[in-house]
Amino acid sequence: MLLTLSPSKGQDFDTPSPSSIYSIPDQLNDSQILINKAKKLDIKDLKALMDVSENISILNVERFNTWQLPFTSENAKPALFAFKGDVYSGIQKEKYSDDDLNYAQDHLRILSGLYGALRPMDLIQPYRLEMKTKLKNPRGENLYQFWDERITDKLNEVLAIQKEKVLVNLASNEYFKSVKPKKLDGRLLNISFKETKDGKTRVIAIFAKRARGMMTDFILRNRIENSEDIKDFGAGGYTFSEQLSTENNWVFERPQPIKKK
Repeated sequence: MLLTLSPSKGQDFDTPSPSSIYSIPDQLNDSQILINKAKKLDIKDLKALMDVSENISILNVERFNTWQLPFTSENAKPALFAFKGDVYSGIQKEKYSDDDLNYAQDHLRILSGLYGALRPMDLIQPYRLEMKTKLKNPRGENLYQFWDERITDKLNEVLAIQKEKVLVNLASNEYFKSVKPKKLDGRLLNISFKETKDGKTRVIAIFAKRARGMMTDFILRNRIENSEDIKDFGAGGYTFSEQLSTENNWVFERPQPIKKK
């Protein structure tokens, strides 16, 4: 079984990785192509392209210009520990043993606009390049055209060695659009998390992000290899909803938390 997650805009490169384990991203040659293009953008270009503030634009122009190969543990950090935010707050990664991290290497991929399909312990350098960014490049008008089937091909390489050839999608729509579902060599299982209040059930983005991280943590730490066992997930008060689910689209639901005053 293979999991997919989105990256996060928030990143922490100040805190050292708690593990000596690291790997090198498989698709760095592709990343270099994008970096070469991004380095030609000035602050004004980047501000318009990404629709961000001037300060964020200045920061990312600097990031692109200082990005360099080769990646080492001195100038880069494992993705799992570099990303921070709602999704990654649900993954108790600081408690992971080396065995946990090695298991995650074989069962988790983080879909990145710059790096493609990342293993959790792949080294990355600071960046911001969302998958939806319409960065013109040698392969097309945007990043979806740039990656084409390349991310899907990498996922298929990992699916081929899984006990159960199931891809559990815990990524956002923006990032999973980089995958070609019809080209996957296995079953695609989409997971969503919903909140119920006053008889209405809906997805609330901030809660859904945290739940994706909690489910990732649940699957990795419990070494779940059979997709049916995912239905036992109960962190945060969620339970599997037979009524709201279909064969390949599973819904986990809970009463909407009361806002703290």
